[in-house]
Amino acid sequence: MKHRRPDGIDPAARSRARRRALQAIYAWQISHTPIARVLEQFAHEQDMEVADVEYFEDLVRGVERHMDALDQALAKYIDRGIDQVDPVERGVLRIAAYELLHRPDVPYRVVINEAIETTKRFGADHGHSYVNGVLDKAAADWRAAEVQAARRG
Repeated sequence: MKHRRPDGIDPAARSRARRRALQAIYAWQISHTPIARVLEQFAHEQDMEVADVEYFEDLVRGVERHMDALDQALAKYIDRGIDQVDPVERGVLRIAAYELLHRPDVPYRVVINEAIETTKRFGADHGHSYVNGVLDKAAADWRAAEVQAARRG
């Protein structure tokens, strides 16, 4: 049974969309295949039916469209060049940066939590700690009012 929020969003389908988006971004980063072809390949996969396909496509196309700006924005918070970051963590950071900067409808805590969980699932052993540290600092700057309001309780 689907558990939709009052606004019609299915959080589980969004989580699956983020995981699939990471897989697509990872494939794109590694293979340098055009994003349209990557999306086409994913469209034919059976488990896309349970993901929020519109959100998946927005994340993937958004990361592709804004990649240079996202990488530049992330540079302040990472301790090495973006190309030196593990490919899974790089994909997660790019997706989360896109959400934090371009999807104000998604609470920053949701973005960070989803990024951590996705990294735990697909990344290196302690990759989630790195992702958490980067995104905590980025969110404090990029979503300052929202973060301050949450801290005040």
